[in-house]
Amino acid sequence: MVNAARGKNVWLTGGGDLVGTFADHGLLDEVILGVAPVTLGAGAPLLPRRLLSARLNLIDVERVGQFAYLTYALRDPATS
Repeated sequence: MVNAARGKNVWLTGGGDLVGTFADHGLLDEVILGVAPVTLGAGAPLLPRRLLSARLNLIDVERVGQFAYLTYALRDPATS
């Protein structure tokens, strides 16, 4: 995928399991999280595994209407 992108960003969608798998292997450099103004009493976790705060660095916050987009730089698990 990286070779096919020819230096451009690779965007993953497909749910927390896919993103978590890439994170486990150190293949993510950034996570963009969209937050919607909805309160749920229960539900599934965002990712099926924990990304510890030592791996995350908040680098941007953007407001689009009622949504907030949080961009985190993600450190490789081998260096965290």
